[in-house]
Parts: sequence; C-alpha cells; structure tokens
Amino acid sequence: MDTINTTVNKRKQKGEDMGDVSNGKTNSNSRRIPNIKFTKLFINGDFVDSISGKTFETIDPSSEEVIAKIAEGDKEDIDLAVKAARQAFDHGSWPRMPGCERGKIMNKFADLIDENLEELAALETFDVGKVYSFETNVDIPSISKELRYFAGSADKIHGKTLKLSSEFQGYTLLEPIGVVGLIIPWNFPSAMFVLKCAPALAAGCTMVIKPAEQAPLAALYLAHLAKLAGIPNGVLNVVTGFGDTSGAAVASHMDIDCVSFTGSTEVGRLVMQAAATSNLKTVSLELGGKSPLLIFDDANVNQAADLALLGSLANKGEICVCSSRVFVQEGIYDKLVENLVEKLKTWVVGDPFDPSTHQGPQVDKEQYEKVLSYIDQGKREGASLLIGGKPCGKKGYYIEPTIFENVTDDMLIANDEIFGPVMCLMKFKTIEEAIGRANATKYGLAAGIVTNDLNIANRVSRSIRAGIIWINCYHNFDSGCPIGGYKMSGFGKDHGVEALEKYLQNKAVVTPIYHSPWL
Repeated sequence: MDTINTTVNKRKQKGEDMGDVSNGKTNSNSRRIPNIKFTKLFINGDFVDSISGKTFETIDPSSEEVIAKIAEGDKEDIDLAVKAARQAFDHGSWPRMPGCERGKIMNKFADLIDENLEELAALETFDVGKVYSFETNVDIPSISKELRYFAGSADKIHGKTLKLSSEFQGYTLLEPIGVVGLIIPWNFPSAMFVLKCAPALAAGCTMVIKPAEQAPLAALYLAHLAKLAGIPNGVLNVVTGFGDTSGAAVASHMDIDCVSFTGSTEVGRLVMQAAATSNLKTVSLELGGKSPLLIFDDANVNQAADLALLGSLANKGEICVCSSRVFVQEGIYDKLVENLVEKLKTWVVGDPFDPSTHQGPQVDKEQYEKVLSYIDQGKREGASLLIGGKPCGKKGYYIEPTIFENVTDDMLIANDEIFGPVMCLMKFKTIEEAIGRANATKYGLAAGIVTNDLNIANRVSRSIRAGIIWINCYHNFDSGCPIGGYKMSGFGKDHGVEALEKYLQNKAVVTPIYHSPWL
C-alpha cells in the first residue's frame, strides 16, 4: 500500500536481508535477539521436561522461523503441578505467612522484573511480535506496578464484625480460596501472567499457570524470577502446552478450586462447562469484545482520530477491548475520515524491534489468515475499503492497517471479534441512535466516548452496557481500576480490589452472646 511506509529490518544476526516491503529500501537497525534460557515446564520450583518428553515449536511471527522447542505439558503434567500446588497450600508457608511477608516477596518479584525489563520485553517481542518500544516503556513497567499494588493489599485482607438480630455475635473471615488455575492468552503474555497471579499471590493462594502455546517464553522467564524473589516451591507452577490438552486439564481438574481464564468466548464456554462437570470450581472469564467508540460532533477531530487509531490498531488490533466499531456523528464524519487517512500515511508496519515501528506482525499464521479472511468478507458484504486491506512483505505475518467505511450493523465485520488491525467506520445522526447501535452486540467489554459535552458524556456512559467506559481517552488501564465484561464478554474482574475478592472465600462465624445490654 503506497500510503503506508512498511519496513522490515535486516536480520543481521542471520545475514538475511528482508528488504523494505513498500519501496525497496532496507533498515540498518539490528534486532535485539534474546537468549532463550527456559524452555521446560516449571513445577515445584524446578524446570523439568514433560512426562511424555514431547515438545512443540514457538515461532517468530516476523520471520516465520522457529525460535525454540518448548516442553509440551499434558494432563499428567497438570496433575503433577496441581499436586505441588496443593501440597504448598495445605501444608506450606505461603497461605500461613503474614500478609506483610507475602507483600515483601512480591515487591522483590517486582524489583526483579524491573531489573530484567529489557530481557523480558525482548522475549515477548520476539515471541509474539509486540512492538519493543511499547514493551519497554509501557507494558513491562506496568506489570511491576501491578505486583506492587497487590503486594500492598496482602496485609489488608480483613473480614467484618456483624451485629446480629438476636443474642448472637458474628464475624467474617476472608480466606484464600485454595489452588487456582490461571489460563492466559497470547496477546499480552507478561501482563496477563501478572494480572492473574498478583492478586492470587496476595490472597495466599497457590497456582498452576497455563500460558498460551503461541507465547510461552515470557511465562517461563517470569517463573524463574518468581523463584529468585523467594516465592516458595509449589506456590507458582507453569505448564506450557496446548489448550485442548493442558488447558482443558486445568479447567476440569478435581483438585483446583478456582479457574480464571482470559481468551475467546468460544473457549470460555468450554472452561465453564468443564468447571461445572468436574468439581463446580468457581470461574472468572474475561472474554471477547466488539467495543464501540462513539465520536460526537463537538469533538476535536484531531484528538478523535488519534483515539480511533489507538483504540482500533494498538498492538496490531490484538486487544480484547479494541474499539473496532467506530461510530462518528455525521457533522464531522468527512473531516474525521480525511484526518484518519492522513495519519495512516505515516504509520509504519514492520520489524517490532525498530523504534519507528507502529505495528508488528500478527501473532501466528492462523491469526494472520483469520484477519485476512474477515477483510475479504467485508469486501464481499459491500463495505468500502478506505485504506489498507492487504498483507505486507514476503516474510512474516504482517497486515496493512485497514479501515472500512459504509459498514452496516448486520455485516460480519461489524459483529465478530476480528482481533486484528481492522476498523469499521459507521455514521450516526442522534445520541439515541448511537446508544442503540453501540449496545446492539452480544459483547459488553468496553466502550469509548469522545465529546466535550459533559451531558453527552454522562448520558452515554450510563447507557452503554459494558464493563469499562473511557471518555476522551482509550486503553487507559490502572491497577486500581477494575475491568471485566457484561453479557458474552464474561464475568469477574481483573485489577483493583475486585480482582483480589475472587481469590478469597468469605466465611461467617457465629457465637452466642449472653446477657448483653445491647442486641
């Protein structure tokens, strides 16, 4: 695409010149190829081979080449990890440790993440194609903050004293729920790892973490740092493998007390079914989305265009809260379209290690082909391709950032979660229309509003059924602000004290009280 400067760097370490996709130039910046240190399962404080001895390949999406062979965990390996976690919970020190001591170890874990930030960022960029500059400046620093937030919560887990209606007194105890299974996705491997494990650690739980097969490297490195921080053996276990084997074993395990899953709605259904048919373990699901961004006539067009691009195209569109449906009020529609196109002329798709890159490759071939198939579907359904819509380059899973206009609400691209760099532009007239169309989805994960009118902001934010609403901003996450879905986007919260609550049991204790002057 002529309007997008698409570059892929020379791979100096391998002597391979990939060239510039759009204009024949090459980039002289060298890639930061990390040293792969950990490829085995992490169970009971040790890195071990899978019982079967099987391995699988993790692929560099920018080159389509094998990075490393990773131990492939299966049901038997999950059983071992759960056994270690159960021993650590029932008889180990972690749940019985004063909260301040757990917090001290968690803060050390955060310190080690900060000290190894570049290594962790490089692993994640190499494994899933995330932009390295974003990893070092935003993503990895945020996870140490998450650990510190919950480290500060570990000694503040308190029950309540209850005034009962008869001659009894009561109080509640908040106790760790037990062994938890954490199934994490591939789009934010490190962030999701910590997002799940930090509140569970603070609560005093032990855990088995199953990372996505597309993104095992960061999880294994984080397990190594957790051990260095002093988290006792068996408290944190990582089993790499595939969803339909090791992931399914976590969801259906009879000795796991709680499972937290982030991923697709389709797999979320399977997790919930497995939990129900096994031991009725508690479930938290953060699932798909088709989030709307509503831009009103009074908005600043330049700011609105920036937010639309951020909301739709950040992390190559591989974000569950991605604002892939952009509703624009008719009065500023044409100006906004012009602004979007101008901004995309400077959008760089290419080597995620290049500081100038905005967008790296999709995570793997399957996701790459899925996104391209939706783009083809959009064309067949009659949407107008405003810009983009094609693969980039000769190697790697690169796709041009794509904007469709003249999209109708019944089109597949307006209903399905594409999980790629595809924006659907839609025009609206009234506030009532915008609210109705924004809510006309099976999902309810997030939404954005761009307006300078406080009345519009208040009315629309109250009316949209979604777990988080951003006003004049987007993708603004914070450790203290809960996020989670409505409808088929799931239930349960991550971030904030609400995340801690799902890893705790609330026990009531009642005793008689005699001859009290007060009831």
